[in-house]
Amino acid sequence: MSDPANNPEPQSFSAEYVRELRAENKGLRLKNTELQGKVDGFEQATAEAVKKAIDEAAPKIREAALAEASAEADKRVLQAELKSVAVKSGLLDLDQLKLLDLSAVKFADGKIEGAEALFAGLKESKPYLFGEQSSTSSTETAPKPKPAEAKQAKDMTTEEYAAAKAALLKG
Repeated sequence: MSDPANNPEPQSFSAEYVRELRAENKGLRLKNTELQGKVDGFEQATAEAVKKAIDEAAPKIREAALAEASAEADKRVLQAELKSVAVKSGLLDLDQLKLLDLSAVKFADGKIEGAEALFAGLKESKPYLFGEQSSTSSTETAPKPKPAEAKQAKDMTTEEYAAAKAALLKG
């Protein structure tokens, strides 16, 4: 190939060849515009389909999340209720709850069913797991309150002594 800067003679094309090139270019531009319109239509249709799919799936996703949260909450309440029944039954170590077969225990309408029977059967078969029945989780009794002590006369100021003496004399 020769460099156009080094070639002093410009190339010339016939008018008919130029018209053919322009017609071909015009056809390609029209085809490009048509195809661009189709692409835009497909993009819009795809965006609408995605939006529709999201709108249809959102309630299902919310419902699934709600069901999952509800199941998790029910599981926690069941565990708390089982601990309560275990303490009332006298189970010595609450870590033993993890080893129990809870298939017979049901949780419905906020109430636990089958827990008493589970612990009664366990108490029969393995009595060493249980101590005395208790109504609270505390195993120690609360200390008795200390009686109030009277203030000694030698520890009182003169005004306090006079007020205490007057109160005793009144009766």
